[in-house]
Amino acid sequence: MERHGIPFVVSAPSGTGKTTICRAVVSRDPDIVFSVSHTTRAPRSGERDGVDYHFVSREEFLRLVGEGAFLEHAEYRGQLYGTSWAAIDAPLRAGRDVLLEIEVQGARQVRLRRPDARFVFLLPPSFEALEQRLRGRGTESEELIARRLAVARQELGEVEHYDYVVVNEELERAIESLLSIVRAERAGRGAELRPSLGREAALRRVGPALGLGAGAPGRPGPGPAV
Repeated sequence: MERHGIPFVVSAPSGTGKTTICRAVVSRDPDIVFSVSHTTRAPRSGERDGVDYHFVSREEFLRLVGEGAFLEHAEYRGQLYGTSWAAIDAPLRAGRDVLLEIEVQGARQVRLRRPDARFVFLLPPSFEALEQRLRGRGTESEELIARRLAVARQELGEVEHYDYVVVNEELERAIESLLSIVRAERAGRGAELRPSLGREAALRRVGPALGLGAGAPGRPGPGPAV
């Protein structure tokens, strides 16, 4: 039987290292590809249309929404972002896994529409570390940093809906953890990793530093990949 690929959704507060970790995973594993999202924001220095994002106008984005082109879409800090069905369907049918780097709003929609998806949340080791990383960029005002931190606190409330939680205390270890999740799910052995990379294990380590608890039971993990 031909293998069908698995969608992997990765979410994290801004400043957690999500993009760096996701790009490293795709570069190291030839059987997973990056989903290229649509966005209405302007390209940043070095970004390429069709590689980093599909950069479109708000009018074009809303036209695509009306046509039902998006698996998920959301507005984030005044700009629209979305993952098209076309971006994931072809590689999945070809047996390749797809990595979706999206915010928690979009992840909620994927959860409803793609029951075969696996969900990974990246956490900083503490709020202090997150704030230091945001300040270390040297590109954002105090007002923007404060807004990002406020949004991060809200996003952390979504952790309980994710299958795995990876703490980015050390970049290489976080990359290897996400690679381990992808490979375990691909082999149908995800349950073996959940005791060490599930929500409760992560919150026991860093929950107090983030104002989160580990007492509430998590939702059941997904079954083996088929």
